[in-house]
Order: sequence, then C-alpha cells, then structure tokens
Amino acid sequence: MLSLLWLVPTLPFLGFLILLLFGDRMTKTLVGIIGAGSVGLSALLTMVIGYQFLASPPPDHAFTQVLWTWFEVGGFRPEIAFRLDALSLVMASVVTFVGFLIHLYSIGYMHEDSSFSRFFAEMNLFVCMMLVLVLGDNLLLLYVGWEGVGLCSYLLIGFWYQEPANCTAAQKAFIVTRVGDTAMAIGFFLLVTQLGTLQVQDLMHKAGEMWEPGSGMAVAATLLLLGGAVGKSGQLPLQTWLPDAMAGPTPVSALIHAATMVTAGVYLIARTHALFALAPSVQFLVAVIGALTLLLAGFSALVQTDIKRILAYSTISQIGYMFLALGVGAWSAGMFHFMTHAFFKALLFLAAGAVIHALHHEQNIFKMGGLAKQLPVVFWTFLIGAGCLASIPLITSGFYSKDAILWYAFSSEGGSIWLWMAGLAGAFFTSIYTFRMVFIAFLGEPKGHIHHRPGPVMLVPLVVLAFLALFSGFIELPHNFAPVQMFSNLMDTVFHSHGHSHEEHSSAALEGILQLTAGIVSLIGVAAAYFLFLKDPSKVEKISSTPAGSFLQGFLLRGWDFDRLYDTLFVNPLMALARINKGDIVDSLYNGLASLTQMGHYRLKWIQNGAVRWYAAGLALGAVILLGVFIFT
Repeated sequence: MLSLLWLVPTLPFLGFLILLLFGDRMTKTLVGIIGAGSVGLSALLTMVIGYQFLASPPPDHAFTQVLWTWFEVGGFRPEIAFRLDALSLVMASVVTFVGFLIHLYSIGYMHEDSSFSRFFAEMNLFVCMMLVLVLGDNLLLLYVGWEGVGLCSYLLIGFWYQEPANCTAAQKAFIVTRVGDTAMAIGFFLLVTQLGTLQVQDLMHKAGEMWEPGSGMAVAATLLLLGGAVGKSGQLPLQTWLPDAMAGPTPVSALIHAATMVTAGVYLIARTHALFALAPSVQFLVAVIGALTLLLAGFSALVQTDIKRILAYSTISQIGYMFLALGVGAWSAGMFHFMTHAFFKALLFLAAGAVIHALHHEQNIFKMGGLAKQLPVVFWTFLIGAGCLASIPLITSGFYSKDAILWYAFSSEGGSIWLWMAGLAGAFFTSIYTFRMVFIAFLGEPKGHIHHRPGPVMLVPLVVLAFLALFSGFIELPHNFAPVQMFSNLMDTVFHSHGHSHEEHSSAALEGILQLTAGIVSLIGVAAAYFLFLKDPSKVEKISSTPAGSFLQGFLLRGWDFDRLYDTLFVNPLMALARINKGDIVDSLYNGLASLTQMGHYRLKWIQNGAVRWYAAGLALGAVILLGVFIFT
C-alpha cells in the first residue's frame, strides 16, 4: 500500500480538474460527491497507508517514493518524490481527514451559492497543494505546494469577489505572505549554493557536517526560512493578513486556520529542525516570536465583536504556542498541539459557520444571544471546542497539548520562566475571550431570528470533530499522569536527539505544580468571563466608555494598529514614489515612439484622398525614381 502514496495528493487534484472542466454542467449533488468524495478517498487511503506504516515500519521509519527526476542542472538534480515518515503522516492525516469533514460540511453551507462548483474546485486544489507541501521529499517540491496554497488562499479569500473588500483582503493575504516567501526563496538559494542539495534529509546531514553550531551560514539560512514561516503562519511581524482572511466563506476559514495554510510555517520549522538546532539564537528567536504573538493576538481577541475575527486572532495565538514549543526544542509537543488545534479549531469555525448560516450571515456576537436553546447541537459542539481552546483541565485535548508546551517552556534547556509566564498569561486571556464568545453568543436573551437550521450534512462533521477534540489528547499524557506517550514516541522516529526536552531537569512534583497552576488559571479565566460578560456586563461597558478605555478598545480592535504602521512606513511612501515615477524616462521613451508613429500616420494619411489622378502621378513618380536608381547605379 505504501506504493500508492502518490495517489494521496493526486485524488484531490483529479477532483479539481473534473470540477474545473465540467463542474458548470453538473448538478450540485454530483459536484458535492466529486468535491468531498475525492478528499474523502484521499483520507481513507491515508488511513490505510498509515496503518501499514505503523504496523510494519519501513527501514529507518521512513518511506520515499521517487516518481521521476524533475530536471538536472550542474549536478543539482531535484526529483518529484514523496516522503512518508511520522511527521508527514500526521500532517497528511490531519489535512485529508479534517479537509474531508470541511468539504462535507460545505455541501450544506454553500448549497445556495451560484459558484458552487468553482468553490469545490478551488478547495480540492487547496488540499492537493497542502499535501504536496507536507509530502514533498525536497524543499523545491515543498515550495511548489507552498506557493500553491498561497494561490488557493487568494482565490478562496476573495471567492465572493463582487465585494471590493473581499478582493482587498485576498490581495493583502497574497502580498503580505509574499514578503515571507521571498525571504524563504532566498534561503533556498543559499542552501543549494552552500550544500548543493535541497533534498531535506541530505540537507540536514550535510549541514551538520559542514556548519558549526552558531555559524553565520546556519544563522542566515534559518533566519530566511523563519521569514517564510512567520508569513505563512501569521506570526509577528507578518500577522496582519490573517484576520482579514475572514472575508472568505466560513469553510475556507476553517480549512486555512485548522488544517492547511497557517500550519505550513510550523511544519517547515519542524521539518528542518536540524538546521535550527545549528542556530540556537534563531531557535530562541522562534520562541520569542511565538510568545509575543500569542500575547498580542490574545489581547486583540478580547475586544473583537465578529465571531470569525475572534477565532482568527485565536488561531494566531495558538500558532504562537506552536512556535514557542519549536523554539524551546519541544518538537513533538508543538506537533501535538498542531493536531489537537486542528480538531478543535475546525470545530469552532464550522460551528460558528452554522450560527452565521442560521442567522442569515450575521457575524456580530452582540446580535446573537440565546442560541443554546435554539441550536442545541451547535451549542454543545461549540462548547466542547471552546473548552479545548481554553484548555479546561483533564477533560479536553487542548489541556494536554498546551500543558506540554508550558512544561517544556519552563523546564527545557531552551526554556525560561519568562517564556512560561508568557504562555501562562496567554492561557488566561484565551479562557476569557473564548468564553466571552460563548456567553454572549449562546446564552442570555435571543437577539436574532433563526432563518436556516443546519441539516445533517453540516451537523455530522461537528459531532465527529467534537469527539476528536475531546478525546485526542489522551494519546499523549504528562509523564506524571501515566506512561502513555504514543504521540511523542511516534515523533521521536523523526526528531531523534532533537526531540523532546529533558524532563530530568525538573521533578515530577514541580511538573504537577505547574499543571495545577495552568488548570487554575484557565478556570479563573472562565470565571472572569462569566462575571464580566454574562452576570454583570455593565462594568466592562463603564470601562470602555471612558476615554482611555475607548482608545484601548479601538487600538486592540485594530490589531495594535499594525496596518496603520505598515501603511505609514511602507505602503504610503511606495505609492507616493509610484505616483512620482509614473512618467519616468522609460515611459517617456515608449511614449515618444508612440507619438512619432502617430505623427507619421497623420502625415501619410493625406495620400489616401480618393483622387485617382494623384494615385497615377504617384505611380509615375515612383517608376521614374526606380528607373533613375537602376540607370545611375
């Protein structure tokens, strides 16, 4: 079955081609079957391949399938090849399975849309490109998938292109991520010129032999790769595109935030972990970026009123936790949080989409209320997702994955009490903004009218994701709980000595104290949200009505004014230069040639005057000139 690995990305691509060429002539039922079915078959095949991989591990716990040589230039010989190991297996499993549930949900959510087939074609291509990214055996093939998901995000964020704001959001996502992508491309050039290859395993092996830890080349290469990662994953300072990406349909938001695009940066760092281990300063920078991002995004989420923007800022914050884990060397913990986050964030977005669909596209949480009784299945599944996001202790997957990150942020060689405190503060604010959303939107008095109740095709994915969000954390328990570390044992086949942080640096008792602290902080955050936004919201209203409170609320609502800062520093000066340079010398040259051509046209048009005698005279004059030329030469 491992030999069928190439079919995993190919099936969604075939679905894309069929829908692109024939989708407009198909019924919506057939479009839905092909769109969701192609990803579903890919997910089923991934599960079968994964079972064989785990039951009978190949040599070195990795399987490489070379399809053909792409090209060969000066000894550089990249191949179209896929690699299956524990890391790519986890990524591909999440992408295909969660992607399938989102596609299934989309059949109901997008059923009334006039561009139904175009939507599924673009979603299929999105999944295909993400699978190419995570399965690619070399960084050049990874880059194809990387740019592919960038293109698909542009198409899907601007899916409803009739609205100018949606087009602007799509352009912003495309341009901002290009900044990071450019840095990453330069990093690839540096790697291939210095190490002679972009094949991932050879690359890390040669880097370990040729570069000393902390060397300039290692630092430069990893800094450039980090540039690509922060752009794609919406981390500081390139996080501004992600909240605006909510302009696309809600299933698109779920796919981007849970299973595909924003996790690409996390995957890139994890895949090239040996390079980052050679640049400790850059790896520490990864942790700092993650810590700062999770705090800044958490603060912004506290004041948002759009349910999708709250979830968008929460994604930025949770990706920050993954960066924090990678930065302190807790590679397995970071990927564990990636997996649990994919389940509960997809659940939250799809449940939010069911609410938006039911309320006829209303996204303001203050215009909702009372939905717990009106949409009970949506409420309970959303509550499970919220509990996971807030890391409610012991019973949610989010607690186990986030607790692992906090533990390693404190105890590992790359960790510190400051990184742990940043993560703990982020957990506190996460609990507040998450249950602020729950209490305002689902409890209290109803403020909106239910127009459409979600059908089974939308509810089934919610129930499945709720189950996974609730119980997936139990495959990796803390060491002081029980000897159940299935996930980290699997990941150790990839990360080897670069794997987990070392528990021996701290006692089991200290780990228990930190777990208890994190659990209490999360519950205090839930209680704070209850008292501030459900029991007595007047206190918050009084604070926000003061000049200082109003300014702070607006400042955080605008995402710390990063857009205004970038407009001032980059966008406006470049636009001014473009206006000044509009008539530059190159344009003047071509405009001059056009003017000469136009002038010649006006000078010559008089000979076309309709007078036959002038035509005859012209022919005679021409004949005389030709005869003269022949006679006198």
